[in-house]
Amino acid sequence: MTVDYDLIIIGGTPAGVYAAVSAAALKARVALVDPQQGQTSCLGQGAIYTRVLSEMGRKLEQIRDASQWGIYAQTADSTQPDISPTGFPSLPLTAVMEWANLVVANCSEQNSQAILGALGIDVITGEGEFCRLPHLGFLVNNRRLRSRAYLIATGSRPAIPDIKGLQTIDYFTPNDIWHKVLKVGKLKGEQPSLPKSWVVIGDELIAPELAQTLARLGCEVTLVVSTTRILFEEDLEASRLIQAQLEAEGIRVLTDSRVDQVREIDGKTWVQAGNKAIEADAILLATGEQPNVESLNLEGVGIKYTHQGLQLNQKLQTTNPRIYSCGKMAGGYPCAHIAQYQASIALKNALFFPCFKVNYHGIPSTVLTEPQLARVGFTEVEARKRYGKNLWVMRDYFKDLDHAQLLGQTTGYIKLIVQRNGTILGATIVGSQATELIGEITLAIQQKINLGLLANVYYPYPTLSEIFKKTAIEWQRQRMSRNQTLKNFLEGFFNLRRSWSK
Repeated sequence: MTVDYDLIIIGGTPAGVYAAVSAAALKARVALVDPQQGQTSCLGQGAIYTRVLSEMGRKLEQIRDASQWGIYAQTADSTQPDISPTGFPSLPLTAVMEWANLVVANCSEQNSQAILGALGIDVITGEGEFCRLPHLGFLVNNRRLRSRAYLIATGSRPAIPDIKGLQTIDYFTPNDIWHKVLKVGKLKGEQPSLPKSWVVIGDELIAPELAQTLARLGCEVTLVVSTTRILFEEDLEASRLIQAQLEAEGIRVLTDSRVDQVREIDGKTWVQAGNKAIEADAILLATGEQPNVESLNLEGVGIKYTHQGLQLNQKLQTTNPRIYSCGKMAGGYPCAHIAQYQASIALKNALFFPCFKVNYHGIPSTVLTEPQLARVGFTEVEARKRYGKNLWVMRDYFKDLDHAQLLGQTTGYIKLIVQRNGTILGATIVGSQATELIGEITLAIQQKINLGLLANVYYPYPTLSEIFKKTAIEWQRQRMSRNQTLKNFLEGFFNLRRSWSK
């Protein structure tokens, strides 16, 4: 019996749309089932709003620090409502959210039904579920779709931890924080404003990002993590540096502190974290996400899953080999670019032969604090466990870059983990524009480009990317200093040349 499609994708997330466009480009017949057309998880769940507010916080911080350049803010007066009593601009939250809404609309338009349809993708709006009998298919809008393979890319929603008293109070999540703030302002008939004090709870990468953003928007912030340090999976030096920066900006960081209960007393929210009781106006949960799959009838088609995600093999097949998955369901990776990589692997396996496996070694992860953190490959600890002690750890610092001095952004470093022959095993960059810089090292790792080759690249001056050349030259210098035979040869060679000169 023939099928309708080569691939049916369930979910209009960025990864799902990417897979649909890629499949259509390969001339496969593809359907995209989207419960809410035009609202991908990245946009609809608040990531764009968070990034916009983060950028506003960064700009406000730059204005506050402008005095180091000899620039001073004018004194506030009653005719300037957007100027705070301190003389610094305050955040016009309504105007900023309007700008964020415009960004979301523009981004959504790129994936509109008309554009996707023009590419040959059948876009079907509606909720649906898998059905097994008489043949495997997907039922949506009373229509039964059949395909050779299926890809689940439905995104996720915040995972709410089991904390005593949490259900009795109001709280925020990264997905709804900015919308809730606006809604509260409208209900009160007031100009929307952020609560003055916050407790940010969670070990996720976004937790320090949001804590820093709130602090830069003028809030008092306490960040509570259950691990012994923030960003526990990242390089130890990197996490310590970022924690020091957060604390320097006035953020209280409580590590190794598990939240036992929350309660409301006299209109104030209290959080019990370890042996400390913290008073706050609002709680923000950054405790992870769980997949949106409950309505898909996965049990009916033999797919095993937990609240953490689907049970997948390295080819991203579920326990039903005709059904694949990517994104949050495929292992808890929160980054959109990692979900896109997973989608590319699942797509090749679904359309052709299931022989491609995921390998995250050459895929970077990022943290958009300031300074930014970006990492690819192994950390120093991971590399030493795998390769032993015979590794070189190369470091260079942003303070040694002329461009970083010009920008006044000298905090940070690059750390490269390399083998003796120059093979790059991993890299961690902490500093200005680290998320942009990591791309070059990612390419070097994926293509097995030797570190010494970067010494032959001439970067524009002045730029932050010069840090790669400086690090590569330092590796060459250290390599020569450890090669006594080469040193003796060169010394003898130049002695001989000088003796021949007249």
